[in-house]
Amino acid sequence: MNKIKISAPATIANLVCGFDILGLAINHPQDEMEMQLTKEAGIKITHIDNYSLPTEPTKNVAGAALLALMEEYPDKNIGFEIIVNKLIKPGSGLGSSAASSAGAVVGANYLLSNYFTKHDLVRFAMHGEKVASGVKHADNITPCIYGGITLIRSIFPLDIVPLSAPPMYVTVVHPQIEVKTSDARQILRKEVALKDAIKQWGNVAGLVAGFLQNDYDLISRSLEDVIIEPIRSILIPEFDKIKMQCKEAGALGGGISGSGPSVFMLSKEECTAKKVEQIMKDIYDKIGVDYHTHVTTINNEGVKIN
Repeated sequence: MNKIKISAPATIANLVCGFDILGLAINHPQDEMEMQLTKEAGIKITHIDNYSLPTEPTKNVAGAALLALMEEYPDKNIGFEIIVNKLIKPGSGLGSSAASSAGAVVGANYLLSNYFTKHDLVRFAMHGEKVASGVKHADNITPCIYGGITLIRSIFPLDIVPLSAPPMYVTVVHPQIEVKTSDARQILRKEVALKDAIKQWGNVAGLVAGFLQNDYDLISRSLEDVIIEPIRSILIPEFDKIKMQCKEAGALGGGISGSGPSVFMLSKEECTAKKVEQIMKDIYDKIGVDYHTHVTTINNEGVKIN
């Protein structure tokens, strides 16, 4: 088979306290892609969405990821044609660039009879993230490829730890404002107080332990960020009110999805997740900010070949 359809899930990076090291994949929304292996060297990219993204391979996140993959594949007389329908809005904080990068390399690898490992595919897809944000981060890429929740213990060398977790519902609100990843990184402090670092380490360790032990209370207590969120939250309208009211309604906790502007909350039960969604809607309706919401679950499969 040399022509396939691909679904690439949205992802939530950082998971509050795990800046650049934790991420999870969700079941909705997902990008759609079609891909074909060709016998002519090169990459042809077509977008059928309305985002006017570049199609030159070196400037397109999927193209950059594919170029990295092709550089390590022994047969240089192959190429790919790819049609992308982005249903994850660029700049949403839901891993839009990661979905394109990951979807492209997973699809290419399938067409090449799974020549590369998942670990390799993350390495290749990180080239796409560098095009998007200027940094080779993997906290969106990794759950998109592996599915579920992942820990990136190290980038150089790349060390990936898939994590198990109890069932949880994920509520997302995407206010229709723009927060560029590159801008959101630039406002961060370059130095951190030792007392804040110690608290953050405790929360990251507690969150990972909570996932592995299916301990909802520990997960809830650990969903706290004392370093990144206090700075980035100023970019998101009514962030503190959303977080406070959602937790009062029974959510385990949550925060900024990636670099924003989307905000996510985790819940143990679907009824709580839907209450959380209504709170988010009411807050943004009141101040007149347009938004999209999603109530979904953790995607344990990652990029899927349909």
